[in-house]
Amino acid sequence: MNRKPFILINVFLCLIIATAVFANPKAPADTLLDKYNVLWDTPGPGSAQSMPLGNGDIGLNLWVEKNGDLVFYISKTDAWGGELAAQKDEWMKQGGVLMKLGAVRVSVNPSPLANGSVFKQVLQLKTGEILIQEGEGASAVNLRVWVDANNPVIRVETHSASPGTVSVKLENWRSGLTDTVLKNQKGRIAWYHHNAATTDPHLANLTFGAVIKGTGLVNKDNATLQSGKASTSQLISIYPLTSVAESGGQWLSKLQNKVNQIEKLKLEQTRLAHQQWWRQFWQRSWVFVRGDEQANHVTQGYVLQRFVTACAGRGAYPIKFNGSIFVVDNPAKNENADFRAWGGQYWFQNTRAMYWPRLMAGDFDMMLPLFGMYANILPANAAQVQQYYHHAGAYFAETSPFWGGLNFMGPDVKANYTNHYFTPILELSMMMLDYYEYTGDAAFAKKTLLPIATAGLQFFEQHFGRDSTGKLLLDPDNSIEMFWKVHNPAPDIAGLHALLSRLIKLPAGIVDDKTHSQWQKFYEELPALPTANDNGKTLLLPYTGPQTAKAFNSENPELYAIYPFRIYGLGKPGLDVAINSFNARKQRSKGCWVQDPIQAAMIGDADVAKDYVSFALTHKDPQLKFPAFWDKANDYMPDEDNGGNGENGLQLMLMQVDGKKIMLLPAWPKGWDADFKLNAPYNTTVEGRVENGKLVNLKVIPQSRMADVVDMTKH
Repeated sequence: MNRKPFILINVFLCLIIATAVFANPKAPADTLLDKYNVLWDTPGPGSAQSMPLGNGDIGLNLWVEKNGDLVFYISKTDAWGGELAAQKDEWMKQGGVLMKLGAVRVSVNPSPLANGSVFKQVLQLKTGEILIQEGEGASAVNLRVWVDANNPVIRVETHSASPGTVSVKLENWRSGLTDTVLKNQKGRIAWYHHNAATTDPHLANLTFGAVIKGTGLVNKDNATLQSGKASTSQLISIYPLTSVAESGGQWLSKLQNKVNQIEKLKLEQTRLAHQQWWRQFWQRSWVFVRGDEQANHVTQGYVLQRFVTACAGRGAYPIKFNGSIFVVDNPAKNENADFRAWGGQYWFQNTRAMYWPRLMAGDFDMMLPLFGMYANILPANAAQVQQYYHHAGAYFAETSPFWGGLNFMGPDVKANYTNHYFTPILELSMMMLDYYEYTGDAAFAKKTLLPIATAGLQFFEQHFGRDSTGKLLLDPDNSIEMFWKVHNPAPDIAGLHALLSRLIKLPAGIVDDKTHSQWQKFYEELPALPTANDNGKTLLLPYTGPQTAKAFNSENPELYAIYPFRIYGLGKPGLDVAINSFNARKQRSKGCWVQDPIQAAMIGDADVAKDYVSFALTHKDPQLKFPAFWDKANDYMPDEDNGGNGENGLQLMLMQVDGKKIMLLPAWPKGWDADFKLNAPYNTTVEGRVENGKLVNLKVIPQSRMADVVDMTKH
C-alpha cells in the first residue's frame, strides 16, 4: 500500500496526534481532554481487559493479548438474536438477545511482543481512536483502530518498521447457534447470524454479520485472511450490517452495496471527517473538575462515561442499561459476552439514567433513538389499551422489548414490581418537553412529543375514577416498584402536575385550543401530593393513606416530586418541604440507579451531592480494567445507570434551569474548581470557570440570555 504511515514513537506522542484538527487551541476541550486518555502499558489477556470503541452504532471491545495479537468483539445496537441460548432464566429470554457479531483476531508476524518488549495502548479521546505500539526500533509495530463516525466500517491500520505479514481471523466463538461462515469468498471473510422465520415475528429473518477485506490479503481458509507478501503497512476494513433478509444471500447482496459505496471514499478523507466528528462532539460541552485527586477521578469518570455513551448512542435502538454494547465474558460464571443479567428488554426506570444528562451535554442526536423507539411502540400499545380497557390513551410498560406490548392490569390482576406501574410515559413526556425547549424543534413537538404526551394523559384521565370531591383517584396504582397497588402514589401525581402545567403553556402553533381546554380541565382535577406533618415539618409521602404497604425495593418514591418531575427545587415554593423530605429519606444506598446525587443537587445540598456523585463516577467494576466500566451493583457490568446518574448529578451541581432562568453553581462544593460548558434551553450554551468558589470567565450564547443567569453563590 502507498499510504503515509503513522508512527507512534511513545505514549507522549500519542497524546498529540491529530491536534491539528482543533481550530481553537485555547478551548478546555482541547487543552484538558488529553489528560483523560486511557493509557495502558500491559496487554490483555482477555475481554475483561478491553477498551471500548464505537461510532454510535457499531462497538468494539478491544484488547491485545500477550503474544501481540489484537483481538476485538464486534457489537451493534440492532443485532437482536432470536435464539435464547445466551440467557439462563426463561423470563430474561423475552425480547431477544442483543448479541455480538463475532470476534476478530489480527496478528502481525514476526510479533514484537514475543519476548515481552515495549507495549503501549492509548484510547485517544479527541479522535475516537485506539493507538497501539508493540516493540520498538526495527521490530516496532504500530496499529490504529477506529470505527468510522460517519460510515458503517471498522478500520484497522498497521505499520511495521520492518516488512512483515498480517493475518486476520474470524473467531466463531459462539457455540450451538446458527452462525454461518460463507465459503469460497475470494479475498474476504463473510459471516452472518440469521434468525429463523419461526422465531418471534419481531425478530424473524433479522440477519447480522460482516465482511472483512484488505488490499493484498488472500484467503488461507474461509475464516482467515493473510498477506500475499511481506509489507510495512496494511489496511483492514470490516463492514457490519444488520438487515431483515430471507436468506444469507439476500443479506450479503445488501451488504455488498454498502461496501461498494464506502470503498469509493478516500481513506484519508474519511479519517479526517471521523476526527472532525469527534472534535465537534467534544466541543458541544465539557466539565473538568480540579482541586484534589477525587476531583480528577470524578472528571475522568464523567469524560469516559460520555465517551462510552457516544460510542453506542446513535444506533437503531436505545442504550441498554445492563452493559450497553460492551458486555464482556464472565468466565467465573461460565457466561459469554452475549449474556447479560436482566435480559434484552428495556427497563424505562433504568434506561432513562443515560438520557437525562444528554440535554446539558448537548448530545441531542443521542436522544433520538430513545424517542423513536417509544414513538414506534405507541400505536400498538394504544390498541391494546382499547382492547383491554375499552378507552383511549396509552402507557409504556416499565419492562418491555423494543417492540413494546402490554399485559392486562385490571384491579384483580396480581400485584408485582411492574404490574400497575404506569409512570414511564409521564417521565418520557417530561424529557421530550425538555428536548423541545432545549432545541426549539417544533416538528419534533408536533410529531413525537404531542402524540405520546396526549396518549399518556388520555390513559390517566380515562382509566381512573374520581373521588367524592371530583379529584382524580389513582387506585390501584404502583408507587414505582417500591409499593404495589396503593392509593394515589406520589410519582404519578407529581408527573401529572409537572407535565400538565407545562403542556398548557405550549404556544398555539403547537397545540390546538380544544386539546388545551381538555388539559386545563384535567389539570384542575388532579389531587395534591400526599404529605404528612412530622414534628411541625411537612414531609412528602410515597402514597396517600396509612403508610403500611410493604416495601419491595430500595427507592424513595416521594422524592420524584424533586426529580424527575421538579415540582420542588431551588427558587420554587416549598423548598423546605423538599429538604426535609430528602433528609428523612429511608433508602440511602449509592450507585447504580440511585437518584440521590441528582436530588441532592436540586435542593442545593452540595456536600451530599459531591459524596454521591464521587461514588457514582469512580465505582469501577473490580473485574474490568477500563476505568468507566462500572460495577454491576443491581444491574449488570458495565452498568450504564451508574455513570448516567453521576453525569446528571455533576451537571446539576454546576447548573440548573427553570423555565428561562439559569442558576449557576447551585450546589457546588468547597475545595473544587472547574471549567465547564453546558447547554441550556432555548438553544443556549453557558461556559465558565469556577475558581475558589467564585464564577469567572462567564460566556453565554446568545448574549441576550445573560439576563436570565443567576449566580447562586451571590444569593
